[in-house]
Amino acid sequence: MGALDGLLRETLVLCTVLVLPAVVVATVVGTAVAVVQAATQVHEQTLTLLPKIVTVGALVALFGTVGMRLCGALFNAALTSIPALVRGG
Repeated sequence: MGALDGLLRETLVLCTVLVLPAVVVATVVGTAVAVVQAATQVHEQTLTLLPKIVTVGALVALFGTVGMRLCGALFNAALTSIPALVRGG
């Protein structure tokens, strides 16, 4: 089960690497918008959602190719490890 364990570990690490920047950016932007809303006492739902969508969309547009390259490398690693997975090694 060493090949399967390694593949699962690589998959979880890759998912974390891909998701963490978007979550951090959305959290920072959401906190900044919340501070501005608290200071101005304007509580419009659109004002909280739109900046998060724009910043996360920009992040994905800028770094999406890197993420796809990493996913492709993981896919190739999964394909090359199929014989080891079938043998159970």
